[in-house]
Amino acid sequence: MDNKTLIGRFLIWRAKHINDRYFVIIISTLIGFLAGIAAYLLKSSVFYIEKLLTSSFEFDEQNYWFVIYPAIGIVLTVLFIRYVVKDETRHGIPRILYVISKLGGKMKQHKIFSSLLGGSLTAGFGGSIGLEAPIISAGSSLGSALGQLLKLDYKTTILLIGCGAAGAMASIFTTPIAAVIFSLEVLMLDLTISSIIPLLMASATGAITTKLLLAEKILIHFEISEPFVVSDVPFYLLLGILTGVVSLYFNRATHFVSDKMRLINNIYIRGLIGVSILGILIFLFPPLYGEGYDAIRMIISGDSINLLDSSFFYMFRDNIWFFAGFLFFLILFKVIATTLTIESGGIGGIFAPSAVTGGFAGFMFARILNDLGFTKTLSESNFTLVGMAGVLGAVLHAPLTAIFLIAEMTNGYELIVPLMLTSTISFITIKTFDPHSIFTKKLAERGELLTHHKDQAVLTLLNVKDVIDTDILTIRPDATLGELTKVIAKSKRNLFPVVDKGNIFMGLVLLDDVRDDMFNRDKYGIPIKRYLHPMVENEKVSVNDTMESVMEKFKRTGNYNLVVLNKGKYAGFVSRANVFNAYRQTLIDVSHE
Repeated sequence: MDNKTLIGRFLIWRAKHINDRYFVIIISTLIGFLAGIAAYLLKSSVFYIEKLLTSSFEFDEQNYWFVIYPAIGIVLTVLFIRYVVKDETRHGIPRILYVISKLGGKMKQHKIFSSLLGGSLTAGFGGSIGLEAPIISAGSSLGSALGQLLKLDYKTTILLIGCGAAGAMASIFTTPIAAVIFSLEVLMLDLTISSIIPLLMASATGAITTKLLLAEKILIHFEISEPFVVSDVPFYLLLGILTGVVSLYFNRATHFVSDKMRLINNIYIRGLIGVSILGILIFLFPPLYGEGYDAIRMIISGDSINLLDSSFFYMFRDNIWFFAGFLFFLILFKVIATTLTIESGGIGGIFAPSAVTGGFAGFMFARILNDLGFTKTLSESNFTLVGMAGVLGAVLHAPLTAIFLIAEMTNGYELIVPLMLTSTISFITIKTFDPHSIFTKKLAERGELLTHHKDQAVLTLLNVKDVIDTDILTIRPDATLGELTKVIAKSKRNLFPVVDKGNIFMGLVLLDDVRDDMFNRDKYGIPIKRYLHPMVENEKVSVNDTMESVMEKFKRTGNYNLVVLNKGKYAGFVSRANVFNAYRQTLIDVSHE
């Protein structure tokens, strides 16, 4: 039976028997289940690949396989993407935000599996990345694919993308509340009754599925062994400032290393340089290998000395100041290792690396204060967990996500007060210097970011190409007034763009400028160049301009029409009326319940 016919029949049956709202809830539950299966496959493959590769390592000596393994994983990932998938599109949360803002929620369906396999190879062989980006990309692609297959509108498709992201994140961490908050806080979904129920269903289903399938040792859970002490509050506030500074460094270092790597146009040379530096960093600092959660487990369980296992510096593990320096360099180099992994061709994200970096910062802070003896003993495990939330929330500009993530990962709310204090101070600290998160910075600079600000969101969704008037009659620059009058007789507009044979825009002739002469046949020989109105830069827009910049030019010039150019060539005109009509319709589309 023809697949299209089958889908068509199903859609007709669904429209007759299932209410739209209930149908979305059913689909969101299915998405959560499939995201849970995907998370199970991803986590299991990474766990067993890593175990196979590192199980024979000796703790008391450095291992040169640390130099080679990440390179192998990245090369395999690059080969898979280039020759099997044949698509260079990036996998990650910034891409999801771009798809929501500019592509109508239409994600490439290969990401459902390419993100999983690419992430497995990159992380399994020790790439210093997080698995959250690949699994969230896979879940979001799944939501987008179902939205397109079932012919759902833009708003519902975006909701299903959010459900895929929430289900995936809940699956990878088994933290359903944090996953829902993530979709609202990071993906900028609106908090409404029609959106919250599907998100909750997808998130809960994903978490349950993974919980049933994955072994406990593979799940990312931490146990709180010491209670929160109220007298430690001043130190948690100081930790907030520290994690804010670390977050600022994390963001700036990510963009710096990324920009420097992209200056190398030859992808093979770029990859060779990236994996070489990455291998050296992991060889010197083995905790940089993989996601990094194993290092956090060592700290939480009181085995922090094991961070130097298989390290070149193993012999210095009992020196407290050398150990503090080792932690400092882990904080410094984790972000560099992560960015090198991604820019060399690996697939992964910065979610886990930022959390792990925060864990190192919190542990180092508590350990140094304990060694100095300036205060009573601080709980190093608690400060590690709170530090994770501090850096993660600030890097993502999503403090609520970080707070509930750590709270759920520790199976309780014992640390909720310090989590709130540290995350808030950290977020305020970084917000002072960086108004946008690591995910949204470049999108916001290009005007491609969808936000909770309704006017801004609608303008972001509008495209210049969708509101161009192309029915305006043009005239050549060597024409005369007599030829122009013939064009005027056929036109319904009062403006006439002048373009040459190459369609290069020369200027504009207004009907008001020729009205007095057009009825005088003695003047029909006058060249129209005499009436030419050369438009200034503010009266011109490009087909690639953001609608926000177009509106700014309308405001600045007071014009009702602006000429649209495509690489200098005439493309049409955009009018205030068309923009207003498109704005009104888009506002209805994104706001209906």
